[in-house]
Amino acid sequence: MGVNTVEAGLEARWRDILSVHARTMCEIDRALHPHGLGASDFEVLDVLVAEVPEDGTQCRVQNIAGRVHLSQSALSRLIGRLEKDGLVNRSVCTEDRRGVWISLTDRGRQLHAEVLPLQRAALARMLNH
Repeated sequence: MGVNTVEAGLEARWRDILSVHARTMCEIDRALHPHGLGASDFEVLDVLVAEVPEDGTQCRVQNIAGRVHLSQSALSRLIGRLEKDGLVNRSVCTEDRRGVWISLTDRGRQLHAEVLPLQRAALARMLNH
């Protein structure tokens, strides 16, 4: 029995979305690579810039997990790399030892500002057809 046209149309649209996403992520990776960042690295920095004021306030990692579309373990490894590179600070929540706080360093905020136009230009190239 064949796939009906509604299902075939949904599948085709889904494949198109995946294709656009993959091509866009690759384009962002290419644009940011000379600065030592990948698309997912940028997404974490971008969410932190939006969520955390410059006064050093911290954000719980679990609050950004759903916004960057990474598994908890992948996000933890990525944050570890960003911390090693001096772009974020990570600390354990004293009230809940399972909770992890993250904040941008001055270097992380500066690098985000530097590469933001590159990421936005990549988005424009890929999504403004």
